[in-house]
Amino acid sequence: MGRLTRREYLKTSLFGAAGLAFTPKAAPTIVPSTVFGPNAPSNTINVGQIGTGRIARAHDLPLTMQNAGVRVTAVCDVDKLRAAEGKELVEQYYARANTSAPDVRLYYDYRELVSQPDIDAVIISTPDHQHFLPALEAALAGKDIYMQKPFSLTVQEGRILSDLLHRMGTVFQVGSQQRSIDPWPHFKRACELARNGRVGTLHTVQVGLPGDPPGGDPTPMPVPENLDYDMWLGTTPEVPYTLDRVHPQERIPPASGYSRPGWLRCEQFSAGMITGWGAHHVDTAHWGMGTEFTGPVELEATAEFASGGLWDVHGDFNVEAKYANGVTMLISGAFPNGVRFEGSDGWIFVTRSGPPVTGSDPSSGQQASPIQASDPAILESEIGPDELHLYESPEQHQNWIECIRSRRTTVAPVEVAHRSTSMCLISHIAMKLDRPLRWDAINERFHDDDEANAMLSRPQRFPYSLEAVKALRVED
Repeated sequence: MGRLTRREYLKTSLFGAAGLAFTPKAAPTIVPSTVFGPNAPSNTINVGQIGTGRIARAHDLPLTMQNAGVRVTAVCDVDKLRAAEGKELVEQYYARANTSAPDVRLYYDYRELVSQPDIDAVIISTPDHQHFLPALEAALAGKDIYMQKPFSLTVQEGRILSDLLHRMGTVFQVGSQQRSIDPWPHFKRACELARNGRVGTLHTVQVGLPGDPPGGDPTPMPVPENLDYDMWLGTTPEVPYTLDRVHPQERIPPASGYSRPGWLRCEQFSAGMITGWGAHHVDTAHWGMGTEFTGPVELEATAEFASGGLWDVHGDFNVEAKYANGVTMLISGAFPNGVRFEGSDGWIFVTRSGPPVTGSDPSSGQQASPIQASDPAILESEIGPDELHLYESPEQHQNWIECIRSRRTTVAPVEVAHRSTSMCLISHIAMKLDRPLRWDAINERFHDDDEANAMLSRPQRFPYSLEAVKALRVED
């Protein structure tokens, strides 16, 4: 598919999906800076880091900087302390590596970072509610993108973003690292065995996910001087600042400013564990089911929601979703944390092994082995040359870098990311409504249910909204 001019794009899916009406004039074609010039794929890829919190420090930055020919040259965070510490982390990494340290620039507004012409790609490690606009503006600025899961906060945001990135030719990777060999090769192995019929005809997939506990102090507090709280809230409604709503501020040992943040447990910013770990495990389930580009046809769910305190995401829950291929997906905290493929001839269970990605991640529920089966012969089976072999990626960030150079599709591309996240999001809608729903996976609408369809999007607070994106505001 050829690259799309901004004018052509604005006339198609973006504003139709969002219900907007702009009439743009001619605009230049936007081409990523990595395609030609001094930053061509054969040379250094300059990366900007947006969001320098827990997952960026422990995961995204280290695993990106270790790649040859890549330099992190800019960092950005709305918390000035975190931004400064992110800059320091990058500079210390290059100092330890005995390489010439880049001039690491500091930004507090992602829009300034993505406007820099010498930045080729960005990593977006922000809270869930801050994925959509940074990714959209980065794509419009011609940057390739690595973004942490979940892909979006709403199904509508996900569809708009997937359409845009496809049409812009953006090399995109979502942080669904269960697809890569490092550190967990057994997920690919389990999915290949399931896809090649080693458990017979697949009929059920069990996904084990924890819930979140209630709690949190809702008492309003003064906003820390180092935090641009209004920008942190972004598209979501204005609410009083309190520490348990955002992220830790402690800097005195043994406390850490990078332990698990409270926003993960607030529905305003996240759907909870159904998207938190669900984006990983549902993606694995889709990979093994062969349903990466679709969704269920029917689903229903129940869940417990907190009635007091600040944190209001779901606790214990159950989801049952039926797919057109006859497979039923069951998601619940009652199952071991992981994914179990059940077929007419046996089962395979797969979970994480080793240390968590971040120190404050929930336990993976690891058992004696990260991959188990009803019969050891299933795991010993070889995938023949004429059978289905799934995409082999060495490590998630490395695969992204390699694809920036080759312009190939990544192991976890944009539409796959959207579909796994949208399944989680419609499961959350089913939890809230507590009744059976019928889903049209092609048009991404519920059948004959206005109340459910109204929950596929959320109002966006101006000026942190689609209408305020400068790259889209083209006068007549």
